[in-house]
Amino acid sequence: MPTTLGELADKVRSKNAGPFWVTIDAFFPDRRTYDIAAADGALTQASIAALYRMPETDIQIFRIPELEVIKISFPRTTPQGSVGDRDVHAASQYIPLLDHPFDV
Repeated sequence: MPTTLGELADKVRSKNAGPFWVTIDAFFPDRRTYDIAAADGALTQASIAALYRMPETDIQIFRIPELEVIKISFPRTTPQGSVGDRDVHAASQYIPLLDHPFDV
C-alpha cells in the first residue's frame, strides 16, 4: 500500500539556501523508513521536477544515511525578496512534497 513522505518522515521542512535556492529536508525516525524513502526510484529528480514544474537538471538530491535525512535543493522561481516573491523564507515550499507516494 502506498504511503506518503508526510507519513514516513518525522519532519519535513523547507528553507532558503541563499537568495536563489530552496532546500527541503526530510528527517526520518529510523533506518527502515529512511531506506524506503531513499530507495532507487522512490524519490527521483524526475518526480520532483514534475511536481515543481522545473527541469530535472535543476534538482539536486542528497541522501545522508548516517543522519537518516534526505535533502532536496532546487533554484527558486523568484529570487528571495524580489517583486512577486510570495514565500520570502521558502518556508512553505515543502508542502507539495508531503503527498509524494512510496510503496511500502
